[in-house]
Amino acid sequence: MPKIYDLSQDLNQDCSFWPFYPPFEVKYIKRKSEQGVNAQYIQTSNHMGTHLDAPRHFVTKGKTIDQIPIEWCYGPGVIVDLSDMLDDLRLFTPEDIEKRADVQEGDILFIHTGWHRYSFFGEEADEERYIQRHPGPHFSICDWLLSKKIHIWGVDMISTDHPMNLPIGRFLGKGGLEHWQKVRAKTVANFGEERMEELFPDSAYQLTHNALFPHDCIHVENLGGDIGLKKLNNKRITLGVFPWKFKGGEAAFCRAVAWT
Repeated sequence: MPKIYDLSQDLNQDCSFWPFYPPFEVKYIKRKSEQGVNAQYIQTSNHMGTHLDAPRHFVTKGKTIDQIPIEWCYGPGVIVDLSDMLDDLRLFTPEDIEKRADVQEGDILFIHTGWHRYSFFGEEADEERYIQRHPGPHFSICDWLLSKKIHIWGVDMISTDHPMNLPIGRFLGKGGLEHWQKVRAKTVANFGEERMEELFPDSAYQLTHNALFPHDCIHVENLGGDIGLKKLNNKRITLGVFPWKFKGGEAAFCRAVAWT
């Protein structure tokens, strides 16, 4: 019988959530001692914990979670391990991915950067590092993913875009703690001021969302769990991503799994 591995992060009110979005809230509305049953109520955005973005997140009439074909959510794929080459605010490219694994047309593709270990429930929890200093793809990944006809890919980070292509590196904390300045300064230290426009042009802003969702290439963010197991990395396995059937949903919490 195939063995199943969980590639998901834990989710509750403590987990890291996307800046500018409301947090996960949970409370008991019934208790066994009084009403004979325990029941909880939650209020949350869709963009924390392990979740799948649907095209509707960035496309007005894009597919919603319930319209994503279930066939896209299960099948052959690969978890590419890039963790040994990535540090704060570093970039990876399609060439880096292809050097490590055989990514085939139509695969489910997960990328292990190692960054899940800095999430709130990670073994080296550091929320500022997790949110503000994660690595990310060079913008050329968008054309590459489309050429591979990949419908679902994912990362063990809070976003599939590099922080310099997000509010994090452009304006997070502006007028206050000025997080964006620290992010930009660290990125400049990595690559040099002369390369910033080349590597992070305005046209690359949120590009893994803006360029891919209109073509039904969607992604999972905040992967974790067993994603770093060497027995799962850089080899062809079976992967799955299972959101709840959220009619009209622009995203949904999901369980990501691998089988060997």
